[in-house]
Amino acid sequence: MRAAFFLVMIELLWIRNRDPMKVGRILAGVFVVVVLNSCESWFQDIGLKDIKRVDGPCTITLKDGTVIETPYSLEISIRTEAITYRDEDRKLWTVFREEYESYACQE
Repeated sequence: MRAAFFLVMIELLWIRNRDPMKVGRILAGVFVVVVLNSCESWFQDIGLKDIKRVDGPCTITLKDGTVIETPYSLEISIRTEAITYRDEDRKLWTVFREEYESYACQE
């Protein structure tokens, strides 16, 4: 899939610009973005990326039995395990690890 994307990009850029140096610079930039994107787990391993995003809708079960439902994604700190979410009014909230039992999201 990525190879086909790159071939299409090369052809479109070549036809549009007809400048091999400009096409080369653009492709080098695209390559760097793809390489950095594929290193996401490595960034997490060395501590450069601390947030894990989980697509919603999601439910968070608090220790007191309360269930929080959100139609949006969750962002979870890998280091502290704090969950940040948005409510139905799109207000931003954070629940710390000591306050919740579990969370679940539909993908």
